[in-house]
Order: sequence, then structure tokens, then C-alpha cells
Amino acid sequence: MDAKRGVLIFIAVALVTLFPGGFAHTSSNKTQDPILAEIFITNDEKNVLLFARLVNPFQKDMESAILAGVPVTFTLHLDIYRERSGVWDEHITEREIRRTIKYDNLKKTFLITTNGNPNPVILQDFESARKAMGDFSGIVVIGISSLIKNNTYYVRVKVKIDKVRLPLYMEYVFFFVSLWDTETPTYRQRFSY
Repeated sequence: MDAKRGVLIFIAVALVTLFPGGFAHTSSNKTQDPILAEIFITNDEKNVLLFARLVNPFQKDMESAILAGVPVTFTLHLDIYRERSGVWDEHITEREIRRTIKYDNLKKTFLITTNGNPNPVILQDFESARKAMGDFSGIVVIGISSLIKNNTYYVRVKVKIDKVRLPLYMEYVFFFVSLWDTETPTYRQRFSY
């Protein structure tokens, strides 16, 4: 009986030590959820373009993990529709833009790649890297040649912070990465052609 009690006390102490705020701390540990702000649609001669800014992209535990060399990926999802009266709106196309940040501990630089581009943007400080990760300026939504004149369209847009997959031994060190699997609300922005 005493051995069982000793094991239970050990488990209780271990849980309190590992999770001092309890198990319901997942949302209170976050400062604020990420949101998209300043969403604007315009066009140039060939394309419809999206301009937006991601606010609150990183939580404190993410910053620590990034500085330890763990890559983090943001995925911008775009769904384009043509409005039609009396019937369902027509889904035209969808796009995904994947942007990944990784810290190089040896060179003390932040590498940001978009859609696997082999030539990353290299930044020297975390604040510049944070801004670059959240800046979605001039993203091509759709080519104008794919649109029909005198119609109204809309784009549904959101950003997902992808869950990080680590080697098993690293998951014990960075047990908090499972909290990263989050996304912004979906925003709808209309435009006409």
C-alpha cells in the first residue's frame, strides 16, 4: 500500500513540476492569437494582388524554439470565388504560399524561404525576421486573364502556423510544439474586374 502511495505522490509532484499552471493553461499561456490585418486587394497589368500583415505571429515558446534552430512554417491559404446570383458561387482556384523561418546558430542569421525557394532571404535580427514572416505584400492571387469582365469575385484568406514535426528525442525537449498548430480566422475580401 505504501509503495503505491509513494508512486502516486511521485507522479503528482512530477506533474506539478512540469505543468505548474495546470493542464488548462494552453490558451492563457498565449499572449494573443495571430490575426491578419490591413488586408487589401488590388491589381497590376497581369495579376490580382493581395497585401496583408500577420499580427502576433509568434508566441514566446515559439521564439525560444526558433532560436534553438527549430524551423517554423506559415502557410497562406487563398481560395478565389466568383459571385453568382441565384446559384452557388463558383470556386475558381486555390493557392498556398508556404513561408519557413530557420535560425542558423553558427552564422547567427535567420533564413526565410518561400515555397521551398533555394535562395532564402537572410536577416540578421529576430525583429526583422518577424516582420518578414508576417508581411504578405504583393502576393499573386490570380491572373487577370483567368477572370471574366464585369464580375465580382472574392478571396477567402487565412494563415496557418503548421505543427512542427521533430525527431522523437527532440519532442521531449520541446514538448510545447504541439501548441503551435493554430491558424487565423478566415477573412473574405471582395474585388471586381
